[in-house]
Amino acid sequence: PKLSDTMTEGVVATWHKKVGDEVESGELLAEIETDKATMDFESFQDGVLLHIGVETGATAPVESILCILGKKGEDIKRILADADKNVIIKDKESVPAPSSSPAPVEIAAPVAPVAPVPSPLPATPLATNTRVIASPLAKKLADQLGLSLDRIPGSGEGGRVVKRDVENFKMAGATGMPVMTQEKFTEVGVSQMRKTIARRLAESKFTAPHFYLSISVDMSNAMQARKAINDQGLYKVSINDMVVKATAVALRKHPAVNSSWLEDRIRYNEHVNIGIAVAVEDGLLVPVVRFADGKSFATIGEEVRDFAGRAKAKTLEPKDWEGSTFTISNLGMFGIENFTAIINPPDACILAIG
Repeated sequence: PKLSDTMTEGVVATWHKKVGDEVESGELLAEIETDKATMDFESFQDGVLLHIGVETGATAPVESILCILGKKGEDIKRILADADKNVIIKDKESVPAPSSSPAPVEIAAPVAPVAPVPSPLPATPLATNTRVIASPLAKKLADQLGLSLDRIPGSGEGGRVVKRDVENFKMAGATGMPVMTQEKFTEVGVSQMRKTIARRLAESKFTAPHFYLSISVDMSNAMQARKAINDQGLYKVSINDMVVKATAVALRKHPAVNSSWLEDRIRYNEHVNIGIAVAVEDGLLVPVVRFADGKSFATIGEEVRDFAGRAKAKTLEPKDWEGSTFTISNLGMFGIENFTAIINPPDACILAIG
């Protein structure tokens, strides 16, 4: 099933039933990882689980056969034969669920992890008759620093120790860091979330003309007001809460900015829904504070903290991230002075805060 407006494929994170189990309508069948969250998938009907079409850890496009429910012993060969054109891409190792009949769904082999690629250069310097090959400058520098050349890996031709090797070895000793003499790397699969972020932001950047406006704002009065509110001890207000509220009020005054681009028309929104960019391990989510112009600092702060916690736990629901009319991305807490954000479609504008 398509569990969000941007979902094109999903990963089965967990199966809660196995082939042969009885399932009731509304009962939890599986957990599915979409581009934005891991969501519970409930059965639409009563029946026996006859077939699992997407194994744990496998990726499948929407509208693929996730599983088949029916009567015990029911013949499902025709259903599977009709679906044998579907291709399931296995992203990671998984344990096949037991099945009463072989699944004709095509499974791609899992991608083997990439091993470190060694450099053709030797890790230790070459020696001729126990004498280390080194440039005169490297010998002189090593002597000055009190370093033994036979301990220094050479990066020059034929493993020759050159000046930079001595300097790097000295620096490594000072910082406690090992000297790297081999090329190494690690590759990991791209999550559903990162795939969608890459696709949507690329579309936004190259199909909606971007232009950037910057101003500096004196927040002295806001800081004093925040301190006064927080000193009362009733609730805590963050700078971000104040920015969300100020932005929402400003959008009521400037409705042209509070608009959405819909290809063949422009929608001028009378309501103000502020999307808040929240960084998570796999990328970025944008939960929405609805009707933000009419909410207090305390309510806005409570909602944003709740969203942030659920975003990191991957428990946000589609209604939490849909329907923004404007987006805020705040990196001020990281010491960033300014940056240029990419518009979150279909919004007309995004505010980047340093």
